Amino acid sequence: MIELYEDERLDYLLAENLKIIQSPTVFAFSLDAVLLARFAYIPIQKGNIIDLCSGNGVVPLLLSSKTKAAITGVEIQERLYQMAVRSIQYNRLEDRIRMIHGDLKEITETVGYGKFDVVTCNPPYFASPSPHVINENQYLAIARHEILCSLEDVIRVSSQLLRQGGKAAFVHRPERLLDILTLMRQYRLEPKRLRFVYPKSGKEANTILVEGTKNGNAGLKTLPPLFVYDENNEYTPEIREILYGEQ
Repeated sequence: MIELYEDERLDYLLAENLKIIQSPTVFAFSLDAVLLARFAYIPIQKGNIIDLCSGNGVVPLLLSSKTKAAITGVEIQERLYQMAVRSIQYNRLEDRIRMIHGDLKEITETVGYGKFDVVTCNPPYFASPSPHVINENQYLAIARHEILCSLEDVIRVSSQLLRQGGKAAFVHRPERLLDILTLMRQYRLEPKRLRFVYPKSGKEANTILVEGTKNGNAGLKTLPPLFVYDENNEYTPEIREILYGEQ
Protein backbone atom coordinates (compact mmCIF):
# COMPACT_ATOMS: atom_id res chain seq x y z
CA MET A 1 0.00 0.00 0.00
CA ILE A 2 1.45 3.37 -1.06
CA GLU A 3 1.13 6.08 1.58
CA LEU A 4 -0.26 9.49 0.65
CA TYR A 5 0.97 12.57 2.51
CA GLU A 6 -0.88 15.72 3.56
CA ASP A 7 -3.12 16.88 0.67
CA GLU A 8 -1.88 14.31 -1.87
CA ARG A 9 -4.33 12.36 -3.99
CA LEU A 10 -4.23 9.58 -6.57
CA ASP A 11 -5.33 10.69 -10.04
CA TYR A 12 -5.91 8.57 -13.13
CA LEU A 13 -3.91 8.76 -16.34
CA LEU A 14 -6.93 7.44 -18.17
CA ALA A 15 -5.54 6.74 -21.63
CA GLU A 16 -2.67 4.74 -20.10
CA ASN A 17 -4.65 3.06 -17.30
CA LEU A 18 -2.17 4.31 -14.71
CA LYS A 19 -2.41 6.33 -11.52
CA ILE A 20 -0.22 9.19 -10.29
CA ILE A 21 0.24 10.98 -6.98
CA GLN A 22 -0.65 14.68 -7.17
CA SER A 23 -0.90 17.59 -4.77
CA PRO A 24 -2.54 20.98 -5.40
CA THR A 25 -0.05 22.71 -3.09
CA VAL A 26 3.10 20.82 -4.11
CA PHE A 27 2.80 19.70 -7.72
CA ALA A 28 0.19 18.61 -10.24
CA PHE A 29 1.03 18.03 -13.89
CA SER A 30 -0.46 20.11 -16.71
CA LEU A 31 -1.65 19.29 -20.21
CA ASP A 32 1.78 20.40 -21.46
CA ALA A 33 3.44 17.30 -19.98
CA VAL A 34 0.86 15.01 -21.59
CA LEU A 35 1.35 16.67 -24.98
CA LEU A 36 5.13 16.34 -24.67
CA ALA A 37 4.88 12.62 -23.93
CA ARG A 38 2.66 12.13 -26.98
CA PHE A 39 4.79 14.34 -29.27
CA ALA A 40 8.22 12.85 -28.51
CA TYR A 41 9.68 10.23 -30.80
CA ILE A 42 10.01 7.08 -28.70
CA PRO A 43 11.61 3.76 -29.75
CA ILE A 44 9.04 1.02 -29.18
CA GLN A 45 11.14 -2.03 -28.36
CA LYS A 46 14.41 -0.92 -26.77
CA GLY A 47 16.64 2.02 -25.98
CA ASN A 48 17.42 4.51 -23.23
CA ILE A 49 15.19 7.49 -22.50
CA ILE A 50 15.78 10.26 -19.96
CA ASP A 51 13.28 12.88 -18.82
CA LEU A 52 14.61 16.07 -17.20
CA CYS A 53 12.60 18.24 -14.78
CA SER A 54 10.38 15.21 -14.13
CA GLY A 55 8.29 16.67 -11.32
CA ASN A 56 6.03 13.91 -10.00
CA GLY A 57 7.10 11.56 -12.77
CA VAL A 58 4.20 12.11 -15.17
CA VAL A 59 6.22 12.03 -18.41
CA PRO A 60 8.14 8.81 -17.53
CA LEU A 61 4.85 7.17 -16.53
CA LEU A 62 3.17 8.22 -19.78
CA LEU A 63 6.13 7.10 -21.87
CA SER A 64 6.14 3.68 -20.19
CA SER A 65 2.91 2.84 -22.02
CA LYS A 66 4.53 3.57 -25.40
CA THR A 67 7.82 1.71 -25.15
CA LYS A 68 9.76 -1.15 -23.61
CA ALA A 69 12.85 1.07 -23.37
CA ALA A 70 14.53 1.88 -20.06
CA ILE A 71 13.31 5.24 -18.73
CA THR A 72 15.14 7.53 -16.29
CA GLY A 73 13.59 10.57 -14.64
CA VAL A 74 15.56 13.42 -13.04
CA GLU A 75 14.06 15.74 -10.43
CA ILE A 76 15.89 18.15 -8.13
CA GLN A 77 13.10 18.77 -5.58
CA GLU A 78 13.09 15.94 -3.05
CA ARG A 79 9.36 16.11 -2.31
CA LEU A 80 8.48 15.85 -6.01
CA TYR A 81 11.05 13.10 -6.48
CA GLN A 82 9.46 11.11 -3.65
CA MET A 83 6.02 11.56 -5.22
CA ALA A 84 7.39 10.17 -8.48
CA VAL A 85 9.03 7.20 -6.78
CA ARG A 86 5.81 6.27 -4.99
CA SER A 87 3.78 6.61 -8.19
CA ILE A 88 6.20 4.29 -9.99
CA GLN A 89 5.91 1.80 -7.14
CA TYR A 90 2.11 2.05 -7.13
CA ASN A 91 2.02 1.16 -10.83
CA ARG A 92 4.63 -1.59 -10.35
CA LEU A 93 6.97 -0.07 -12.90
CA GLU A 94 10.19 -0.17 -10.88
CA ASP A 95 11.76 -2.49 -13.46
CA ARG A 96 11.02 0.00 -16.26
CA ILE A 97 11.48 3.43 -14.69
CA ARG A 98 14.11 4.75 -12.30
CA MET A 99 14.16 8.18 -10.70
CA ILE A 100 17.28 10.16 -9.85
CA HIS A 101 17.14 12.87 -7.20
CA GLY A 102 19.62 15.39 -8.50
CA ASP A 103 20.50 18.57 -10.38
CA LEU A 104 20.16 18.21 -14.15
CA LYS A 105 23.19 20.49 -14.59
CA GLU A 106 25.30 17.72 -13.04
CA ILE A 107 23.43 14.65 -14.27
CA THR A 108 25.93 13.72 -16.99
CA GLU A 109 28.48 13.04 -14.25
CA THR A 110 26.04 10.44 -12.88
CA VAL A 111 24.64 8.79 -16.01
CA GLY A 112 27.37 9.52 -18.56
CA TYR A 113 27.69 11.36 -21.86
CA GLY A 114 26.09 10.19 -25.08
CA LYS A 115 24.17 7.31 -23.48
CA PHE A 116 20.58 8.14 -24.42
CA ASP A 117 18.40 7.76 -27.50
CA VAL A 118 15.79 10.28 -26.37
CA VAL A 119 15.69 13.23 -23.96
CA THR A 120 12.40 14.85 -22.99
CA CYS A 121 11.94 17.96 -20.87
CA ASN A 122 9.08 20.16 -19.68
CA PRO A 123 11.31 22.89 -18.23
CA PRO A 124 10.55 26.00 -16.19
CA TYR A 125 9.05 28.56 -18.56
CA PHE A 126 9.57 31.88 -16.83
CA ALA A 127 12.41 34.07 -15.59
CA SER A 128 13.26 34.06 -11.90
CA PRO A 129 10.43 35.65 -9.89
CA SER A 130 10.58 38.13 -7.06
CA PRO A 131 11.45 36.71 -3.59
CA HIS A 132 7.88 36.90 -2.29
CA VAL A 133 6.69 34.54 -5.05
CA ILE A 134 9.36 31.99 -4.10
CA ASN A 135 8.49 32.24 -0.43
CA GLU A 136 4.77 31.84 -1.13
CA ASN A 137 5.17 28.37 -2.69
CA GLN A 138 8.73 27.20 -3.26
CA TYR A 139 7.71 23.96 -5.01
CA LEU A 140 5.65 25.68 -7.68
CA ALA A 141 8.10 28.58 -8.05
CA ILE A 142 11.00 26.22 -8.81
CA ALA A 143 8.90 24.16 -11.23
CA ARG A 144 7.70 27.22 -13.16
CA HIS A 145 10.61 29.67 -12.98
CA GLU A 146 14.28 29.48 -14.00
CA ILE A 147 15.54 29.48 -10.42
CA LEU A 148 17.64 26.30 -10.39
CA CYS A 149 18.17 25.83 -14.12
CA SER A 150 17.95 27.97 -17.26
CA LEU A 151 16.74 27.16 -20.75
CA GLU A 152 20.37 27.05 -21.85
CA ASP A 153 21.18 24.54 -19.09
CA VAL A 154 18.37 22.28 -20.28
CA ILE A 155 19.41 22.33 -23.94
CA ARG A 156 23.16 22.03 -23.24
CA VAL A 157 22.69 19.03 -20.96
CA SER A 158 20.20 17.42 -23.35
CA SER A 159 22.84 17.53 -26.08
CA GLN A 160 25.46 16.06 -23.74
CA LEU A 161 23.18 13.16 -22.82
CA LEU A 162 22.26 12.19 -26.38
CA ARG A 163 24.08 9.77 -28.63
CA GLN A 164 24.75 10.73 -32.25
CA GLY A 165 21.36 10.92 -33.99
CA GLY A 166 19.44 10.89 -30.71
CA LYS A 167 16.39 13.12 -30.30
CA ALA A 168 15.45 15.79 -27.76
CA ALA A 169 11.85 16.95 -27.34
CA PHE A 170 10.77 20.05 -25.41
CA VAL A 171 7.51 21.78 -24.57
CA HIS A 172 7.62 25.53 -23.96
CA ARG A 173 6.00 28.87 -24.70
CA PRO A 174 5.90 30.49 -28.19
CA GLU A 175 7.59 33.67 -26.98
CA ARG A 176 10.74 31.64 -26.28
CA LEU A 177 10.80 29.93 -29.69
CA LEU A 178 13.66 31.97 -31.14
CA ASP A 179 15.72 31.40 -27.99
CA ILE A 180 15.01 27.66 -28.14
CA LEU A 181 15.93 27.25 -31.80
CA THR A 182 19.07 29.37 -31.42
CA LEU A 183 20.25 27.38 -28.39
CA MET A 184 19.44 24.06 -30.03
CA ARG A 185 21.65 24.86 -32.99
CA GLN A 186 24.35 26.23 -30.68
CA TYR A 187 24.46 22.87 -28.88
CA ARG A 188 24.17 20.74 -32.05
CA LEU A 189 20.52 19.76 -31.65
CA GLU A 190 19.22 20.44 -35.14
CA PRO A 191 15.52 21.41 -34.98
CA LYS A 192 13.48 18.92 -37.00
CA ARG A 193 9.81 19.07 -35.88
CA LEU A 194 7.72 21.95 -34.54
CA ARG A 195 4.05 22.05 -33.54
CA PHE A 196 2.03 24.99 -32.27
CA VAL A 197 -0.74 24.37 -29.74
CA TYR A 198 -3.72 26.73 -29.59
CA PRO A 199 -6.37 27.07 -26.85
CA LYS A 200 -8.96 27.14 -29.66
CA SER A 201 -9.39 28.30 -33.24
CA GLY A 202 -8.96 32.06 -33.60
CA LYS A 203 -6.70 32.38 -30.55
CA GLU A 204 -2.93 32.84 -30.44
CA ALA A 205 -0.77 29.78 -29.79
CA ASN A 206 0.17 29.41 -26.12
CA THR A 207 2.37 26.29 -26.29
CA ILE A 208 4.99 24.88 -28.64
CA LEU A 209 6.38 21.38 -29.04
CA VAL A 210 9.81 21.13 -30.65
CA GLU A 211 12.11 18.21 -31.37
CA GLY A 212 15.73 18.19 -32.52
CA THR A 213 18.27 15.58 -33.60
CA LYS A 214 21.84 15.45 -32.28
CA ASN A 215 24.09 16.53 -35.18
CA GLY A 216 21.15 16.14 -37.58
CA ASN A 217 20.86 17.63 -41.05
CA ALA A 218 19.02 20.91 -41.51
CA GLY A 219 15.32 20.75 -42.29
CA LEU A 220 12.52 21.82 -39.95
CA LYS A 221 8.99 20.52 -40.45
CA THR A 222 6.07 22.51 -39.04
CA LEU A 223 3.30 20.07 -38.13
CA PRO A 224 -0.45 20.80 -38.31
CA PRO A 225 -1.75 22.98 -35.47
CA LEU A 226 -3.23 21.34 -32.38
CA PHE A 227 -6.39 22.91 -30.94
CA VAL A 228 -7.31 22.12 -27.33
CA TYR A 229 -10.96 23.30 -27.27
CA ASP A 230 -13.63 23.48 -29.95
CA GLU A 231 -16.22 26.23 -30.49
CA ASN A 232 -18.31 24.78 -27.63
CA ASN A 233 -15.36 24.98 -25.23
CA GLU A 234 -15.12 21.18 -25.13
CA TYR A 235 -11.98 19.18 -25.79
CA THR A 236 -11.34 18.52 -29.47
CA PRO A 237 -11.31 14.88 -30.66
CA GLU A 238 -7.49 14.82 -30.76
CA ILE A 239 -7.20 16.08 -27.19
CA ARG A 240 -9.84 13.61 -25.98
CA GLU A 241 -7.90 10.80 -27.60
CA ILE A 242 -4.66 11.97 -25.97
CA LEU A 243 -6.19 12.33 -22.50
CA TYR A 244 -8.77 9.58 -22.40
CA GLY A 245 -7.96 7.22 -25.24
CA GLU A 246 -11.26 8.05 -26.94
CA GLN A 247 -11.43 7.81 -30.71
